Amino acid sequence: MHNLGFALDGAWRVLLAGLALGAGLPILFALGIRSLAWSDAGGVARPAGRALGFTLFAVVVLGVLLGITFIVATGFGKALSFEHIYPTIVAKH
Repeated sequence: MHNLGFALDGAWRVLLAGLALGAGLPILFALGIRSLAWSDAGGVARPAGRALGFTLFAVVVLGVLLGITFIVATGFGKALSFEHIYPTIVAKH
């Protein structure tokens, strides 16, 4: 019975990661495009829309870079650790 609990816990984590990375980053990118379009709508300059758009683009780029770092670290036999505020590459145990 404990195996079922472990399987459901793992499935929940995979679902959450899939939603965050699979659908979350494209949604943030689309919202960044919308905020840039809103920042110049009707010939009125809105600096808040431009700032929000570039902030959302930065979050998307950081997510992609984190994914690439994870893939490269795994390829070299290392692991990505989130024990601190920022991710670090550590040796696998």
